[in-house]
Parts: sequence; C-alpha cells; structure tokens
Amino acid sequence: MILVLAGTSDGRQLAKELSQKGYDILATAVSEYGGNLLQTSGANEVMVKGLTPEELRQIIGIKGIRLVIDATHPFAQEISRQAIEITGELGIPYLRFERKKLDLPENKLIHPVKSIEEAAQKAVSLGKNIFLTTGSKTLETFLATGKESQCRIIARVLPDPKVLEKCFALGLTPKDIVALQGPFSKGLNKELFLQYQVDVVVSKESGPTGGVDSKVEAALELNIPLVIVQRPPLDYPLVMDSFSQIETFVQQGKGE
Repeated sequence: MILVLAGTSDGRQLAKELSQKGYDILATAVSEYGGNLLQTSGANEVMVKGLTPEELRQIIGIKGIRLVIDATHPFAQEISRQAIEITGELGIPYLRFERKKLDLPENKLIHPVKSIEEAAQKAVSLGKNIFLTTGSKTLETFLATGKESQCRIIARVLPDPKVLEKCFALGLTPKDIVALQGPFSKGLNKELFLQYQVDVVVSKESGPTGGVDSKVEAALELNIPLVIVQRPPLDYPLVMDSFSQIETFVQQGKGE
C-alpha cells in the first residue's frame, strides 16, 4: 500500500491517478474539508488527522506501507521532516512531490522575504491596507504587527466554519474577511484588490498551482507592492515535480 500525504489539490489528484491505475492508496488530510475532497479521489482509505511521529510510524507498520509520497503544502514542513526521518528509520522509500516554483520577475514592487514575521514587518512598511493571502495560520502574526502600525488586515481565507470562527475570535469583522476558495484568476484578484483599496498584497510562494502567478500579475498591473514569502529550504531525499515521473517510479516496483 502507498501512503499519500495529501494536503493539497496536487495530492488529491495524485491519489486519484494512482488509484485509477490499480494501486492501493491510503490518503491523509489534516482538515475535515480536505478529507471531504479526498473522498472523491478513489483512495482505498482516507484518514483525516494531524499525525504525530508515533502515529505515522504506527500507520506505516499496521497498514504495510511500502512507499510514502509527500504531497503536502510547500510550507507544511513539520510533517515532511517527520516523514523523511521515519521512512529513513524504517527503510522504506520516501518521495516528495514538489510543486514547480514560480520564476518571479525582476520588479521593484516584488519583495521576497524568508519568514512570516519578516513578511509582516515588510508589509506594514509598504502600506496601511494589507491584503493577506497566506492562510489563517498566519493571522496572529499579521494582526499583532498590523495593530502596532495601525494597519488594516484584510484576510482572504477558506470559507470553512472553523477558519471563520478563528477569524472572528481574533477580532476580524466581516468587512475584513474575504471567504473564498481559490485559486483565483487575474481578473478576480484585480477586482478584489480594487474593491478593498489594497496598498500591499502578501502571498506565499506556493507556485502556479496555488495561484501565485495570477496574484503577481494582478498586483503589478495595478502598481501594488507584493510581499512574497519564499519556501523554506528542506533537504528532501528524492523530489519529483510531475505525476508522470511518480507513476514511472511506482511502476518500477516501489510501493508494491
């Protein structure tokens, strides 16, 4: 059986394609929303849970996992580190599906940074109306930094009840919440940036699959600065960036 750590649309699609080719797949997601989406992938089993190292180790043993494919979000590094360490200990293959990066154009409006904290500081230095597209997990940092500088934080988040509950608990009001599921077109991004009179956009570098390219294009056309959080480096033992590569790898006998 193959374990697909599937915290992204890439992971769901990969689980679906491998299932359709007859491989036994156990796919995991952290959120109920992600788990519901995985139910349509055709995976033999779907698990919705944030796994501890011990739980991951137990699942690999109990389910007879022969290959772990890590298709989690580029910024979900903790689970990736755990999977690399545990598969190394157990002597089974680990494969990282890594989204292709976006080649950012050379432009004075684009400000690459290395952390969420640095992004928050840079954003408040560039304007007062900050359009945040980095997810609900980063809200505390931006709200705290924004409050110090008297900035408005507009958060674009998933329309998930738990996410919205968190937004309200942190003091955001409906006028500062854009609850939509992406990725978004350049046109829709432009309309939102104009509607909210955005001074600066903040995004993670999650690649074209995550819609970063359309955010960059929209912001540049409107002459709006962008703060881009770069992917943190991690030494993956084996990386592939296409489904065809992974299918070939699996066909060669890995995971059977």
